[in-house]
Amino acid sequence: MPSDNLRGIAYLIAAMAFFATTDACVQLAAQSLPKGQVLATMGLGGAVIFAAITRARGHRVVAPDLVSWPMLLRNGAEILATFSFVTALSTVGISLASAVIQATPLVVTFVAIVLLGEKVGWRRWGAILAGFAGVLVILRPGLEGFDINALWAVSAMIGLALRDVSTRLMPGTTPSTRIAFYGMATLVVAGSLHMAVIAPPTPPDAATQAYLAGSIGFGALGYYLMIQAMRIGEISVVAPFRYTRILFALTVGFVVFGEEPDWITYVGCGITIAAGLYAFLRERRVAQQQSLKGTPS
Repeated sequence: MPSDNLRGIAYLIAAMAFFATTDACVQLAAQSLPKGQVLATMGLGGAVIFAAITRARGHRVVAPDLVSWPMLLRNGAEILATFSFVTALSTVGISLASAVIQATPLVVTFVAIVLLGEKVGWRRWGAILAGFAGVLVILRPGLEGFDINALWAVSAMIGLALRDVSTRLMPGTTPSTRIAFYGMATLVVAGSLHMAVIAPPTPPDAATQAYLAGSIGFGALGYYLMIQAMRIGEISVVAPFRYTRILFALTVGFVVFGEEPDWITYVGCGITIAAGLYAFLRERRVAQQQSLKGTPS
């Protein structure tokens, strides 16, 4: 239904705005707290929220699927992605970090080819390579303006892709909220180990407490709205609006942190988004052709 698609688009755009706000809260909190403390606090808050939702829906919070290899891979990828992104936010800022991770959908396709044996044609391969070229334009390795800390955003992008692909390997009977609970609980463990071994916790002041609370609340709202968007609207119509996140990130980066990316970053970001949209539209067209032929999409 057109109205459902419009609602789905609105929900997804709102989710991207909340995620950009979450990133800003994390960046502000990480300026005065150890990264492990930020991870553990975010994980604890998220775990409590998703455990409550899981129980309210009549599902078990912890089940044997916790030790399945797809779940273990996903939880490990969650740690890699979150720790790397928090580090990127605290070193290179929200604008550059968000610009790099816009290539995540293309990396998901690449990882699916390698790990799941998915078949793609030369056009989607071209889109993947173009997306990677866009990331290189943003990073500009070996040239003036290159910041080695930007590689943390690349690490986050790889972690997000591994997380998404491993999620595909899980049975459909596993509740999404339980998966989210596991991911958040894993961050508590990883953050606690970081505090125990590398940097001990420090008492947060009132402002930092507010930033941490904001990262938990806005992150949970964004997650919920994203799920609602995918359930209400057609994925083929709604999903491309994920790229609005970079617009919110650039706005927040400028307004809150005074970040002003140069034109090269905008060019690289444009290349990456264009490649991602092309790959998405190409996949949609192939699926439609297969459906018309009566073959599985």
